[in-house]
This record gives sequence, structure tokens and C-alpha cells, in this order.
Amino acid sequence: MSTNERPFAIVTGASSGIGYELAKQCAENGFDLLIAADEPAIDKAAEDLRALGVSVESVEVDLATIEGVDRLYAAAGGRPVEALLANAGHGLGKGFLDQNFEEARHVVDTNITGTIYLLHKVGRDLRARGKGRILITGSIAGFIPGTYQAVYNGTKAFMDSFSFALRAELKDSGVTVTCLMPGATDTEFFERADMLDTKVGAGKKDDPADVAKIGFEAMMKGEGDVVSGLKNKIQSAMANVTPAGLLAEQHRKMAEPGGAQR
Repeated sequence: MSTNERPFAIVTGASSGIGYELAKQCAENGFDLLIAADEPAIDKAAEDLRALGVSVESVEVDLATIEGVDRLYAAAGGRPVEALLANAGHGLGKGFLDQNFEEARHVVDTNITGTIYLLHKVGRDLRARGKGRILITGSIAGFIPGTYQAVYNGTKAFMDSFSFALRAELKDSGVTVTCLMPGATDTEFFERADMLDTKVGAGKKDDPADVAKIGFEAMMKGEGDVVSGLKNKIQSAMANVTPAGLLAEQHRKMAEPGGAQR
């Protein structure tokens, strides 16, 4: 099948972890790819994905910025997008008042501002064509007040809610919106968030390949949301009926710095 005949997908945060595995799912299912991340490893990811027999372009870009999103959008070269997998995101551990505010803002700008700007640009194109799929990587963290992870959980609460609202707005448009809500996953997330000394950072985690497969299949079916893993399904269900104050205390035990040694 020629490049022009294959569907085209954009995947963000695709240098490693869930994002890389989502891109791999796309490639294995015949999508050409434009992948992006804010680190040089995105080029190696593209090289590996090309071995699956599809066209893969990579862009190293900071998707926390308007300029970065514009660069990614321009890199698509006007090619019609069949699927947008908005996965880019950062975490940040420790107490909010102990964090560097620029780092906290970067989490907000990556997880929310840059993500919804990209969704706005690509989503308009999909709606105009009357077809397409959007997958947004949210998190079960969005259901839980994130003691010692307050900014990150807050951004995921926004994205989980936003996903459902956007899906409703695009009803009958031909464009589907799916929210993938994983729990703790075995990626570089906890190291980058400086959370390896926490119980959640040191604990058992889900396989990113399994999480991505669940998310990709849900997107292809046009499902509204999917929580990956039985434990996470139970946790998200319990979060809906548990008082917020109790959830915040439970999260403290999982994310408090030094908690892994207790």
C-alpha cells in the first residue's frame, strides 16, 4: 500500500512509554506516522517504527508552547489526519509550595494548554472532513486529589473532563473522542517527576504496551473512555463514591516523598 493510500496519525509524547507504544499500535495497523516529543530520543523511536513498514516522520519540539504546537502542525504538511493521539504529558512530585514554579507551569502548559491547542487545530480539520478519531491520554489520577502531586492530578482532572465534553460536542460529526485513563504505568514518568522515593514510584506498575493496546482498540471502536487494568477500574469506581478529603489522604500515603522507605 502506498503512502498516499495509508491512513495518517499524529502521536505526541511518542519517544517512550505509552506514547511510543501507541505509535507502535498505529504502525502495526497500517498508519503512517508523525510523532513528536521534547527530547532527541524521538528520532530513534521513528527509526524503530519505520521497521514496521510504514512512513514515520519525527519532530523534536516542546509542546508546552504555542510555537511548538504550530511546528508540529506544520510538519503534517496538510496531509489529512485520520487519528490524533494526544499523549504528551509531564508529572511533578513533592509538595506544591516546594516545587519550582516554572516546572509546575511547564506541567500545566504541556498537559493542558499545548494539548488543547493541538486538539483545536487538528480537531477543526477532522470536523470539516466529517471523519477522524481522537485519543486523549487522561488518567485515573484525574479522579483523585493529588497530595504531593497536586498540579499533575489537577491537569488530568481537566483533561478527563474536557475529553467527555469534546466528545459530546462532536456527537454525530463523524469524529470520535476517546479518553484513555491509565493508572501507574512502567515508564520514565516517575523518574522524571522525581518520585522514585515514593510508594507509587517504587511499586508495581502496568505494562505500557498493554495500556496502549487497550487505548488504541478503544479509539478504533469509537468508545468514549477506557480505564486500563482491573485494579484501576476498581480504583476509579471507588473514587466516585469516596469523599475527596479521604482520597487526598490516601494519595498522601502513595506519593509522599520518602514514603517508599516507610
